[in-house]
Order: sequence, then C-alpha cells, then structure tokens
Amino acid sequence: MSRLGKITRRVFLLGSAAVAGGVAVGYWYVNRPYDNPLDAQLSEGETTFNPYVKVGVDNTITIIAPRAEMGQGISTTLAALVAEELDMTLDMVRVEHGPASHAYYNSAMLEEGGPFNFFDEGFVADTVRSALGTVGKVLGLQATGGSASTRDGFDRMRQAGAAARMMLVDAAAARLNVPASELIVENGAVVHEASNRSLTYGELALDAAKGSPPASVELKPRDQWKLLGKSQKRVDMLDKVTGAPIFGVDVSLPEMLFGTVLMSPVFGAKPVSQDLSRAEKMPGVVKIVPLSTTYGHGFGVIAENTWAAFRAAEAIEVEWGQPENPSDTEGLVEVIADAAARGEGSALRDDGDVDIAFADAPQERVLEAEYRVPYLSHTPMEPMNATARLKDGVLDIWAPNQMPTLIRWFCADLAGVPQENTHVHTTSMGGAFGRRGELDYALYATLMAKEADGRPVKVTWTREEDTRHDAYRPAAVGRFKARLGEDGLPVAVDMRIASQSIMESILRRWFPSMSALGPDKTITDGSHNQPYTIPNYRVSAIAAPLTIPVGFLRSVGCSYNGFFHEAFMDEIAASGKVDPIEMRRQLMADYPAALAVVNKVAEMSRWAEPSPPGRAKGFAFTLSFGSWVGQVIEIAETPSGIRLEKMWIAADVGTALDPGIIEAQLTSGAIYGLSAAMGQAVTFSGGAVEQSNFHDFDAMRMFQCPTFEVAILENYHRMGGVGEIGTPPAAPALANAIFALTGKRIRFLPLDREVEFA
Repeated sequence: MSRLGKITRRVFLLGSAAVAGGVAVGYWYVNRPYDNPLDAQLSEGETTFNPYVKVGVDNTITIIAPRAEMGQGISTTLAALVAEELDMTLDMVRVEHGPASHAYYNSAMLEEGGPFNFFDEGFVADTVRSALGTVGKVLGLQATGGSASTRDGFDRMRQAGAAARMMLVDAAAARLNVPASELIVENGAVVHEASNRSLTYGELALDAAKGSPPASVELKPRDQWKLLGKSQKRVDMLDKVTGAPIFGVDVSLPEMLFGTVLMSPVFGAKPVSQDLSRAEKMPGVVKIVPLSTTYGHGFGVIAENTWAAFRAAEAIEVEWGQPENPSDTEGLVEVIADAAARGEGSALRDDGDVDIAFADAPQERVLEAEYRVPYLSHTPMEPMNATARLKDGVLDIWAPNQMPTLIRWFCADLAGVPQENTHVHTTSMGGAFGRRGELDYALYATLMAKEADGRPVKVTWTREEDTRHDAYRPAAVGRFKARLGEDGLPVAVDMRIASQSIMESILRRWFPSMSALGPDKTITDGSHNQPYTIPNYRVSAIAAPLTIPVGFLRSVGCSYNGFFHEAFMDEIAASGKVDPIEMRRQLMADYPAALAVVNKVAEMSRWAEPSPPGRAKGFAFTLSFGSWVGQVIEIAETPSGIRLEKMWIAADVGTALDPGIIEAQLTSGAIYGLSAAMGQAVTFSGGAVEQSNFHDFDAMRMFQCPTFEVAILENYHRMGGVGEIGTPPAAPALANAIFALTGKRIRFLPLDREVEFA
C-alpha cells in the first residue's frame, strides 16, 4: 500500500507546521497566508486579484466557488457573495470549483468542534472557537461539510469581491484621471457619472492587477444587497437539464482505460486464497491489480470498457478472511447495547446533580426507555468513481469529492510524486451526503493508474460495491431516564448514548498511528447540546468497541440523536400529561430563538386545533449546525397504511442568503430523514453487508412524500448552516405522530417494522 499506512504523527505535525508558516493576522488577502493558486492557471489575457476572482481582457469574469457542488446549490450562493460586491448578476459570470489549494481552507467547519453548545457565548467558548478556527487555517483543509460552506465564505468571499472591486476602481481612476471617490461600479463596469464615461472590468483587468490589494475593505450594507437575501437561479441548472458532462462518471479522456474494484465484503479481511485466471482471460481485460490500503483489501480490474471490467470482477474467485467484529446484526447491536448499559461514558452535558435527583424519586414519577437505530448507507445516485492518470511524473485525478487537498496529499503519496505535481480536478456530484468526504475511490484509481503505462483509468464502482463498502452512519443505542415533577415537567433527565466513534474510525483510515483525543461529541450531537432548561440534565457518550467503518452521513450524530432526544421528550410530555409543544415552550423559555421557531411552526400547523378522526400530528425540534428547526408532520390512517400528508417546517438560520435554496435544503433534508425513518437499515450476515441496491435499501418515493410548508426566520444573531438541518427532526416528528395516531410508542428505526406506510 505504498507509504499510505506509514503516514505518522510526525509527518502529520510536520505538514501542519509547514502550513502554519503561512498563517498571518488580519485579512487573508492582505497578508496572503497561502499563495494564490490561480496564478499558475491563468490563460493569456487573464488576470487574478485573489483566489476567488479571475478577469479576462475579453470581460470574462470567473468566480471560484471552492466547495463541492452536490446538488445543494452552494456554487450559486458562494458565487453570489463575490458577485454582490462586484455589482454583477450571476448570469454575467462563470463559476468554477477551482484547484485543490490550502488557500480555500474551511475554518468554520472546525469552529464548533469544541465541547460547547452553539448558544454558549461565554469567554471560554468563544476563545476555543477562535482557536479552532485558527487550526482550520493552519491545517489548510479544503473541505465541504458540517453545513459550514456559507458560514465560512460569508465574510471571506465578500471581502474578495470587495478587494477586486476596489482595485478595479483604482485602475479606472488612474485611467480616467479622476478621484476614485467619484466612481461607482455598475453591472460589471466602473462608471464616472459626471463625464458619462465607463470602463468594463475586462478593460481594466491588466492595469488593476498591477496595483496593491487594499489594506481594508468596506462591504456593502445589507440594505444595498441586490443578490444576497433573494432567491437566485442555480448557476449549474442549464448544464444539468441539458445533460452537460459535469459529473465524475462523465469524464472522457484520450486513450482512456476503464476499471472497477472488487473489495473484501468482510471489513478488514484480506484474501485467503484467490484465482484470477478466468477473469484475466476474459475479453477486454487489460490487467488485474491487487489493492491494499487502510480502507480495505481486494482487486482492481483494468479493461477496455466498463462492462468488461464489471464482468471480470464477477469472475474473480476469492476466499476472504474472517470478520474481526461479530458477524451478524444482532451481535453488533448487542455490543452497542452493552456499552450503553454498562460502558464507561463521558458526560458532554452535566447540569445540576442527576444522581441525587433520582435518588429519592417515586417510581411512578420515573420514566425509562431504550431507543435503537441501525447502520445506514449514504447511497448517492452516482456511485463512487474517479479517474486517474500518472504520466511523466505528474498525477491527475478527476473525482467528485469533498476533500480535494486530502486527496492530493494521500494520492501523491501513493503514486510517489510530489504534491505540486498532483492535480485534483473536482467535478460536480450526483449526491454525496458525506460519503465523498472519504478517500477510497481516489486511492484505488491512483493505484490502478500506476499500472496503466501513462493511460488514464476511469474507475467506476458497481452499485452493489458502493452499498457494501461504505463508511456507514453508525448504529446507536440510547438508554434514557427522566424524573417528572408534580407539574408533569422533567426535573431530571439522564441520557446514555452508545455508538461507534466516527472520529476514531476516520483516524483508523487516514492516520492509523494516531489516536483520538477526548470523547467523540458526534456520539451525542443533537442530544447534549439542545436548548432545554432542565434542573438536572446529563447526557453521556459511550464509544462502542467495534471496527465497522463509520463516517459522516447527512447531519452526522444529529441524524439519530434527533430521534432519541425528541421522541423521548414526547414520551415525557405524554407521561406528564402536558402538550408536547407547551412543554417545549416552558423548557425553552431561556432561548428566544428556539421559542420563536416553536411558536411559528405551531401557528403554521394549527397545532392547537384538534385533528379530525384518522389523522394526527407529531412535533420535533433540533438545534443543529447553528440553526434552530421545528417540524410538525400530519399523517393519516388509510386502508393501505399510514400516509404522510403534510409537513410544516420553521427554521431560524440567522441570515438567509438565498431563501429558495434554503427551502429546498430544508425539504430535501426532511425527505432524507423520513426515508431513513420509514424503511432504511444496513444489516450484516457473515461479517458482510446484506443490502446491495435500491431494491433492498430504498428511499421514499414521490407519491409517499408529504407536501411542505416552510418558514425561514432570521432572529438569531449568528448565521447557521442549511444543508443538514432538515434531517434530524424528521424521524422523531413522524414517530411522535404515529404515537398520537395509534398509541404505539416505537423506540427503534426503521418504523416499518411496526407499522405499514401507504
């Protein structure tokens, strides 16, 4: 596996130190902590002012939106941040992802990584956030995740546009021999209204690039925004509806070979015996390459076409080793359940004194429950794929990915070439949901390119290979206990939540010589950090000792903790004979943003009005990724099963930059969560995943979707994320509605094990 498995703590720290040498205080574009990667990519007659803007003398304006576009609309919103300051509409610019570069680091993704609640704005919490943001700069990690892209780019990309604008204005002032204060920008030109003269950005580009970046910039005030705060047409929509070749599976290069992979279905197991002879003799097969990385072991098939590669992979005869984990679902879940019951936990929240509060609790005032959720697969519509070419000491990788700088680093190491000779070309993605934050698809393509004599190899996974070789959302078990007061409200809550540690699993794949520091907050994310005031309130995380590969799936720990926390809160309300929303109003009284969301969604759904016979509503709330979200779903009993009628969503995102995209993400996130709640589960037999395709791991279909009504609020003073926040409340809202309709309290997912859906 080349040097991949030998990346050590020393190498990691040395790389970080090298990056740290570029970190500077002040605006990034003044002190330039990293070189502008666009300088090496300029065409004739083209210039750049910073890593986000290129201007051609032909008046072609290119904005770099350096976050992965996977359908969430991020390329549109990020481009609008720059275009707003340049006073241009989005149809006047081109938008590109840009190269892999530390200049595009994502610091916001790390800022909330500390042990503090989002609403904790004390001195220590803010100091740690600032320090973690600086770590993001030091690491130079270009990444798309954590619903952080807009939050990270909001200031930086507007500053980039403003800096470019000011340099263009200075160049125009010199050319027109007038004070810069007499000039305005308008529709891609600098205008001197007094003399009725104007110059386009293209005419000014070369002169402007000779100037020095401004020491400070003045950003447009919100009341002057023309693009931001309004819904925009997606910049990639025309390409998508016309079938333009923008996805990884569309890559086509001269002399291209094609490939696929056959990896061990038993995680961590190597081949015990193998016979490649029949596969090697099949028509179109060029070569079969052994593959071994920290992700797994298997074979790569290189062929003259993809179909030949698929057929040859099926013909490989191999016996795999034994699993290092329990071989079936029941055994795996038992390990997690045992950890929840008896494992040593770390309290991520510990208000009051929970043990004393329960010590003298009357049994009739104590409520206990255990909740469970299964492993989940990402199942994006576009299976994993990557194209790699190693020729003349240069490695090129074309891949739909969320981590271009990590891909460059790891693949350069595998190929034995310098990072400066490794180029990552990030394509659009046919779905990701966190899966393309992994590296395996690019690593395998690189290993196969090493055996292709300089020809590019396009490696496409089958759907079955994709489903059975994921970094799954971990299964989890939660044990919950509450003591109710005389008024029916909780006076003490104790939550013990066990699952595999995502961070530990990722380190095992990326930096196997390193160990995780401290408790993994993703285990309880969505439970320990909710805006509830309960006198005695403890939430503990317990890492289950399993090695099934787990990773980031849309909303990460919140994807199951939303269900755990909010379904149990509904149980508390029912046991205390308190209306679920009224209980939230009382417990959230100290958090105005949360209270406003609860009140808004109650008003939208007419919660106070009784449901007609055969119908019922369920409510859930989750604060995740900096946004406060409440959902109410109405369901109906029909002869063919439970039908989802309507969902109301209220979300406070702080600052809404594109309402249309926010609404789309809220509804798509809810659909993602409802799909998992209704019928999705990854199960194991013989150490291998049993599911293989959409026939046994399906999403909800269009006819099953409820109608949606969305309200976007902007009460909170900090911006929140959008891409994942619709997912966490969806499952508990549905489960709570089922309880209201049928009286069944379902404490495990998927729900179709207990009820039938129409």
